[in-house]
Amino acid sequence: MNTLVALCAVGAEKILGNEIKFLGYKIVDNAAGRVRFSADDDGLFRANLCLRCADRVYLQMANYKASDFDELFDGAYSVAWQDFFKKDVRLVVDKVRINKSKINSEHSVQAMVQKAIYKKLGDVWHIATMPESGDECDVRVYIDSDEVLLLLDLSGLPLHKRGYRTDGGIAPLRETAAASLLQMMMWRRATPLHDPFCGSGTIAIEAMLYAHNVAPGFGRRFAVENMPFFNKERAAEIRKSEAEKIRTDVEVRVTGSDIDRIAVERAKKNAEYACVMAGRALQSIGLGAHIGRPDFIVSDFKDLSAPYEKGLLLCNPPYGERLGDDESAKALYTEMKSLFTDFAGWQMGVITSSPYFEESLGFSADKQKILKAGNLDTVFYMFNSLSDTPSKKGGTQGKDWRKRAAAHKANKANRREY
Repeated sequence: MNTLVALCAVGAEKILGNEIKFLGYKIVDNAAGRVRFSADDDGLFRANLCLRCADRVYLQMANYKASDFDELFDGAYSVAWQDFFKKDVRLVVDKVRINKSKINSEHSVQAMVQKAIYKKLGDVWHIATMPESGDECDVRVYIDSDEVLLLLDLSGLPLHKRGYRTDGGIAPLRETAAASLLQMMMWRRATPLHDPFCGSGTIAIEAMLYAHNVAPGFGRRFAVENMPFFNKERAAEIRKSEAEKIRTDVEVRVTGSDIDRIAVERAKKNAEYACVMAGRALQSIGLGAHIGRPDFIVSDFKDLSAPYEKGLLLCNPPYGERLGDDESAKALYTEMKSLFTDFAGWQMGVITSSPYFEESLGFSADKQKILKAGNLDTVFYMFNSLSDTPSKKGGTQGKDWRKRAAAHKANKANRREY
């Protein structure tokens, strides 16, 4: 068995863990922004192909104690790196994260781990200098309370890059984040879904792929495919097995709208690429069937009305870079009150990095979840059932939003990608 580590948005660990268990793998533990699990050899490829909420998947190469740089070097050198790299590998220690440890220099850790790996490869292969002319392989290092975790990247490009989004527009929502929001709202294919600020169409497209059981990685390759131990024949069998799970016999009502005509055209184009990706997967098993495209229209959200008695509004309304300034965002959120009347009886989920959302809206969410994806701190607000009467429970009206606004300003310059 292998020990794998999947990264996700901080706050989405439980959602990702449920996905991993659904694939049949066992959770070992989790930390902020990552879930560790055990999997067979198939899992090295299958986890990349199938996990919707994971940003990357790593293979754990070593887990050991190190309180100084000699122990750090020895632990890294002891790994059989030669079994995982080709002789022309270009190794990159891409990130180091240290917490509560005697070793506290990220730059020095980065250099020491890379030196240890190259020393091991050179000794085994009898090479004085590595050519570094081949594919790049990334290693990540976590040191927490003097415990070192060495991880080998199996994904390559981040997994939110599905391959269907040719143009994301300004500050688009990550595909993996959209998939996480759908799971947090416990959305099911029988429930109508609409995104009134669809932008590049990410939420609607991810919903359509999820509803039809289309593995999110069908349209791309992964770093593991360049490694010497990779089994191409077995990977083809896994792709075929996942393609056979695609549902083309289900009715799905997924739609999106945006006031920006160019954004709607972009969403349509991205949805077409995604559905063609699914169609090719079906063709690979001899089926000519296809999945339906989400419907996108040009419309101001204030002109919309619910086409069904119940459904889900799920959106990432413009803020900051996409809208211009805090005052414009506050005005937009105030106008969003109309959705509570026009979509009465529906659920709603809103993700935003604005600390002024509930204050401006004048309504309290029934539930909220803080999410951190990359350098962006966001809050996901969940409303169980919309009505024109403000919720009396839950929410953060009053002091809490003011605290978050102050923290938002204070921490803006100190954001880091996890």
